[in-house]
Amino acid sequence: MTDAPHSTEFLAERFESHRSHLRAVAYRMLGSQAEAEDAVQEAWLRLSRSDTSEVDNLGGWLTTVVGRVCLDMLRTRKSRAEQPLDSGAPVPTDTAPDPEQDALLADSVGVALLVVLETLSPAERLAFVLHDLFAVPFDEVATIVGRTPTAARQLASRARRRVQGAEAPDTDLVRQRRVVDAFLAAAREGDLDALVEVLDPDVVARSEAGVTSGAVAVASSASRYSQAALAQPALITRPALIGGNVGFVVLVDGRPVRTLSFTVAHDRITAIDITTDAARAADQDITLLDV
Repeated sequence: MTDAPHSTEFLAERFESHRSHLRAVAYRMLGSQAEAEDAVQEAWLRLSRSDTSEVDNLGGWLTTVVGRVCLDMLRTRKSRAEQPLDSGAPVPTDTAPDPEQDALLADSVGVALLVVLETLSPAERLAFVLHDLFAVPFDEVATIVGRTPTAARQLASRARRRVQGAEAPDTDLVRQRRVVDAFLAAAREGDLDALVEVLDPDVVARSEAGVTSGAVAVASSASRYSQAALAQPALITRPALIGGNVGFVVLVDGRPVRTLSFTVAHDRITAIDITTDAARAADQDITLLDV
């Protein structure tokens, strides 16, 4: 028996039964909740335009579609110009954010894995995520990346070695706070040399607008971002724990409107996660710290 849809309502119901899985795949691929939701919505659009009467495994078909969509998004991300930390508007979605589901996704992936995945090529990332995390056969992975099954296996193997050899992030909050305070002080002073010193050479900064990578690029964006924030008296910046990591939150009338969360390893910042949408910022797990 096939998964052939009998109506739009039936098709939508079947799609919703796979949404959580597809969202998890996309989040691991993209490291961004907003982009993951975009990828899932694109999969729905492709499903609604396709004849799936001959599809025996709708979940597998949708996983393949999401994989292709994510691969295209990663390739676009790699090839486009670097985005400043504070550029762009939030990525729109057709489904309201689910903070509980987002927290489960973040916990299941782990900051350390997302940081390492950012260093992989799009094809390596897809091969590793689909095969190692979701047990998709290499024959299917190969069709998505346009390689032979043997080449797809090699992609996953290279990615696996990178992941296994990755450094775990520093969980000592005192050390995290010291590094983040040094970052903030340098950013406020516009001291690019001091900023570069506290950033890992391969640091990545992720936001709804995209990804910036490399210490010099991230330092330049951070300096501009900080100077722009200082020019707005209504903004109050406070150190905070954001999802368990040290960072800081920007408040307006006591409400969070923007957050930056830092991943630290060996006394250097390896990743910065930026939330620029006020609604998403308000949904985060934030604990204000003493100044």
